Amino acid sequence: MIITGVFRYDNKYAAPTKEQRERYMKGDSEEHLFGPENQIMLIVYDEAAYLKDDIDGTRILFTGAKDKEKVYDEIKRLIDEHANKKDGSRSFVSGREIE
Repeated sequence: MIITGVFRYDNKYAAPTKEQRERYMKGDSEEHLFGPENQIMLIVYDEAAYLKDDIDGTRILFTGAKDKEKVYDEIKRLIDEHANKKDGSRSFVSGREIE
């Protein structure tokens, strides 16, 4: 029996468990960058897609063929959400932005 689903981690320090990494995040992978300053990273594996949003720290693991396809809707939602936030809403400014 293969268990699939969507696993959400609400901060950048949370991550997939060792079991999830060993089960889904193995083999060849492709990386794609999205959003402002490429701060949204998608890593696509054979059996999963892992989405890392460094803007708000969200991490999401999509597993199985059916749920893996949902990642593209989530990327669009995140890009739209971040584009609609007010510029002054961020409490942290990276060194790159100061330069």
